[in-house]
Amino acid sequence: MSNPDYIIAGAGASGLMLAYRMSQDTFFDDKSVLIIDEVKDKGNDRTWCFWESGDGEWDSLLTKTWPKIFFGSNNHSKEIVISPYNYKMIRSKDFYSQLWKSINSKPNFNFVEDSIDSTTELKGGVQVITNKGSYLCAKLFNSIPSTEVYKSQNKYPILQQHFVGWFVRTKTDCFDDTVAKFMDFTVPQKGNTRFMYVLPIDKQTALFEYTLFSKTLLKLSDYEDAISSYLEDKGISNFEIVEKEIGTIPMTSFKFHELNTKHVLNIGTSGGWTKASTGYTFKNTSKNTKALVAFLKKESDLSKFHKKSKFWFYDLIFLDVLANHNDEGSALFSSMFRKTNVKNIFKFLDEESSLFEDFKIIFSVPPKRFTQALLKRLF
Repeated sequence: MSNPDYIIAGAGASGLMLAYRMSQDTFFDDKSVLIIDEVKDKGNDRTWCFWESGDGEWDSLLTKTWPKIFFGSNNHSKEIVISPYNYKMIRSKDFYSQLWKSINSKPNFNFVEDSIDSTTELKGGVQVITNKGSYLCAKLFNSIPSTEVYKSQNKYPILQQHFVGWFVRTKTDCFDDTVAKFMDFTVPQKGNTRFMYVLPIDKQTALFEYTLFSKTLLKLSDYEDAISSYLEDKGISNFEIVEKEIGTIPMTSFKFHELNTKHVLNIGTSGGWTKASTGYTFKNTSKNTKALVAFLKKESDLSKFHKKSKFWFYDLIFLDVLANHNDEGSALFSSMFRKTNVKNIFKFLDEESSLFEDFKIIFSVPPKRFTQALLKRLF
């Protein structure tokens, strides 16, 4: 397949989901699709969570769902029933396996275990040079991050959502597995926005994830010491660590879509599909891959795929505040969860809220910092 119609660079969530949707649509039956990644079997390298109302497309792959969440801080703590929403978890091993079954069943889809060295856009397509060979395709969908692109600018702030997680198992029942701890800001903030994220899978197993929204990463021991202290504070001492995960997700309103061209589309985190203000990516990826498949059936210029949204500007102002006043994140989120119905918060973060609902969120947070950030961007 030296001249495929489409090349998908990267077989993570966005690349694989796009390939899966294409494999499910007869429009692409006469198109050749090549997926390139250094590793095909990635196992449980990711845990994805999202809120959703009612039944969803990925329900058969869910590891766990929660009908309630907990928000905690030193000045506001509450357990919240989120109906009609549920908070849902997918482990990546199950996700990858299910999607590969569909993709592998299509003879016009192929996978190459390789790394991409360079890409060159030509008049009628894209040349892709890999470690093992060369390909010429009509369209390239790239999910491989190029961090220097957005790190080399200073127009848009860049934070990281960075975390270390422990899956722990206890010998006795210790967890209420009907409640996901969405954000617990009662941990020491130390000049940053820091919280514990706790997902109980059953009464004896839970994921404890120490998470920060900040500019710089910590030493591994700092994350793990924080998890140990939190477990000790909760009276959990007799446990084993059955699995660990570590990650960092860029939080920026950098205009990734401006890097797209007629023949090259950046997808996933590389395409700005990560929600800049929260770091959530999975649900946006699901929406965008569905929209992209529909787009490809009627349009050939990939630079036209992006659509402007008011939520981009909201995220930009939010990140301006967090970047310049990182120690105030706990107060910001506490005010939002204290004054606003969680259903409106979810709609807002899903970018499905009306202008009236937007104002409810905007007026729920401390106005001083946001007014300063807004005026700075406008003038």
